Amino acid sequence: MHYFRGDLARREERIRLAAGAESAIGPINALVNNAGRAPRVRADLLEADEDSFEEVLRANLQGPYFLTQAIARGQVERRRIDPTFTASIVFVTSVSAEMASPNRGEYCVSKAGLSMAARLFAAKLASHGIPVYEVRPGIIATDMTAGVRDVYDRRIAEGLVPEQRWGEADDVGRAVAALVRGDVPYATGTIVNVDGGLSLPRL
Repeated sequence: MHYFRGDLARREERIRLAAGAESAIGPINALVNNAGRAPRVRADLLEADEDSFEEVLRANLQGPYFLTQAIARGQVERRRIDPTFTASIVFVTSVSAEMASPNRGEYCVSKAGLSMAARLFAAKLASHGIPVYEVRPGIIATDMTAGVRDVYDRRIAEGLVPEQRWGEADDVGRAVAALVRGDVPYATGTIVNVDGGLSLPRL
C-alpha cells in the first residue's frame, strides 16, 4: 500500500500527487474524491468572510475538480490504448449539496458545485466508458462533526433522520466500494444518498 500526502488546494501538489500515484501503482483505475473540509468557524451567512469562502472552495471544489481532470485524461488515454482497461470516478459530496445551512454557506456552495462537477464529468466521460458517480453522505460520525455531536444527537432523537442513528464512515465506504467494483453498471451520473433517509421529502 502506498500513501501520498498533498494539499489539493495547491496546483503543484495536485500534479505531484497524480504523478506520484501513477508512478507507484501504474494506471489509475478509480478515483474517489473524498477530500473535504468545513469552515474554520461556522459563521452566519451575513457575517462570513471571503477568506473562509476561498479556503473552503479551493479545498472542496477547485482541488477535486482539477485533480479529476488530470486523472480522467490519463484514464481516457489508457482506454484508447486498451479498451479492456476499466476506470471509474466517484465524487463524495454531501446532503449539503441541496440542503441549506446558513451558518456554513461556503461548505454548502462547495458541495453544490462538486455535485455539478460530477454531472459534468459523467456527461463528458460516458462515451469513453468511464462511469462517474456522486455519493451524498448525511450526518456521519467523523472528526468534522465531533464538535456538533450533542446538537445532532438531540436532533436525531427528535426524528431528523428516519433511520434514527448517526451514519458511519463504513456506510459511505461500502457504497463507494460497490460503485468502483462495477456493481452498479449502466448508471453513470447516479446520485447515491447515504443519509439514513435524511433527504427524503416528508410531511
